[in-house]
Amino acid sequence: MLYQDNRYYFSGMVDPLELAEKYECPLYVYDSAIIQRQYHRMVDAFDVPQLKINYACKALSNINILRLFKQLGAGIDAVSIQEVKLALSAGYSPQEVMFTPNCVGMEEIESAIALGVKINIDNLSILEEFGQHHPDMPIGIRINPHIMAGGNSKISVGHIDSKFGISIHQLPMIFRIIEATKLRIEGLHMHTGSDILDPDVFLAGAEILLQLAPQFKYLQYIDFGSGFKVPYKPMDAATDIEELGQKISARFREFCQAYGRDLTLIFEPGKFLVSEAGYFLVQVNVIKYTTSTVFAGVDSGLNHLIRPMFYNAYHKITNISKPEGKKRFYTVVGYICETDTFGVNRQIAEINEGDVLCFHNAGAYCFSMSSNYNSRYRPAEVMVHEGQAYLIRQRETMQDLLRNQIEAPIFE
Repeated sequence: MLYQDNRYYFSGMVDPLELAEKYECPLYVYDSAIIQRQYHRMVDAFDVPQLKINYACKALSNINILRLFKQLGAGIDAVSIQEVKLALSAGYSPQEVMFTPNCVGMEEIESAIALGVKINIDNLSILEEFGQHHPDMPIGIRINPHIMAGGNSKISVGHIDSKFGISIHQLPMIFRIIEATKLRIEGLHMHTGSDILDPDVFLAGAEILLQLAPQFKYLQYIDFGSGFKVPYKPMDAATDIEELGQKISARFREFCQAYGRDLTLIFEPGKFLVSEAGYFLVQVNVIKYTTSTVFAGVDSGLNHLIRPMFYNAYHKITNISKPEGKKRFYTVVGYICETDTFGVNRQIAEINEGDVLCFHNAGAYCFSMSSNYNSRYRPAEVMVHEGQAYLIRQRETMQDLLRNQIEAPIFE
């Protein structure tokens, strides 16, 4: 979001206050120019014969965002059969969709097989059942590298006690299943966590997979997942994607030469691609003073943006109505009947009731984790693309809350 002439603008020309007035708050806004910048930055960082970026659509699954990534040349990383169907609805071919579920039953796997998408399996029992029923269908395996990484324990998924992936210590069982069922393993997958700053963490995980890979004769791809850290706070550190790209590319080219053919290197970024592109606009309902705190209560809550409460995540908060106002300290809270805090003792330009606040870095795991808690409506979504603002999701109504509820005849 660009600041000029004492006002904020999306893409240098779209006024967020006008969007807030037209579409009302709370409102999610996504700047497609930032998404495109992040995608091209990632593609340019890697120098390998075959590279594929699969957007992790769980981060933000609006179908317009999926179509934008298709236009850019990305594939889709899906973790549920519903995400698979969304991707296909957005125009992706089945072979452009990588389905990597966790703790699903064989019924959901069968649905993915019927749709023709690529599949990674991370469970020995499902791998064995898959091999018994579909020995001729190539698949990938998700390996747990036993690396503790990530910005929060809830987003560290590659450690020894994680529910994700098949342990590297269970390789003999994997090979036993392959031998018995004649499965053809076409890919190895790994994901260690989210908000990982140090490129060497990725290199450590990559080295584990590349050391295992020669034991699999029919590989077509190596998938290193994602988890790159993005900056949330002012002057915050972020993963140096260019340094990572240089180091990973050199090692991967060396591996391919030793393996005897070029494989596809896959990454599955979500947050890296969309986090900085998202903004969440809320209106201030009330300024409330206690003996020690000044609260700014807004027309939203953890039902729309759960990350601060769930992950203790930081989102920069800006008063876009009065950006030049004198800075004061506020604790910004929501209207949900819970301890519902977005930020504690934040220094923000003086806030008055009716002002519009902006939460930055609201593109990833924000709307997609929203709910109807307290029977509140989920907000509208807008995408700013090439200087124009487009409504891409309507605000919910009372009809949406009642749509699937059925009145039981016992109350007649």
